[in-house]
Amino acid sequence: MPAVALKQQFESLLGGPLDWQSRPLPECVSCGIPAVDAATGGIPRGCLTEIFGPASSGRTSLLLSILAQTTDRDEVCALIDAEDAFDPTSAAAAGVRLDRLLWVRSANNAEHALKAADLLIHGGGFGLVALDLGDTPPAIARRISLTSWFRLRRAVENTPTVLVSVARQSNAKTCAALQLECVREQAAWSGSLHSSRLLRSIRARATSTHRSKTCSPVFTATAL
Repeated sequence: MPAVALKQQFESLLGGPLDWQSRPLPECVSCGIPAVDAATGGIPRGCLTEIFGPASSGRTSLLLSILAQTTDRDEVCALIDAEDAFDPTSAAAAGVRLDRLLWVRSANNAEHALKAADLLIHGGGFGLVALDLGDTPPAIARRISLTSWFRLRRAVENTPTVLVSVARQSNAKTCAALQLECVREQAAWSGSLHSSRLLRSIRARATSTHRSKTCSPVFTATAL
């Protein structure tokens, strides 16, 4: 029996359309930056979101904003720090509640960081699991196979957990439901040109790819 006729027969028996292949849209939560939220609809639960870009492009500020929003909702977060780059003082100044954050250090081993993320997702109980590969050399990050990223994506499906990966370049590719590429547009400094200066803020653009849509919200990352 042709597939179309079989589907029609099932629909007549059930008294309604048979749509077993479609999946409901995931619940999305705020990242804490209105311009990014307005452009993307928020960060999806049960999905992998990838944030990538060069140093000083706002990727860490975006991650800290997501952590702050999640802990503010009294959800527990897990941060897998692949290169020992996390600064608790800056995180607290950005509004992250450190008492709601599990900090996992993987001793400069990207593969161990990936395994830790997999274990934490399967363990459950986390509103957010963030994998920070931002300071991992791209050549090492590229060694992580797409199979490993697919495994993470499957692990987080049908859970209320937000999974975020931060890196210098896109590694998860099609495994990510949302990709945010951060690019630095300009930086504001204090002090004269011929003496020591302090970085005050960075104006960044996050180009997002989400549900076949591409948009470029602009946000400002303030130096802490």
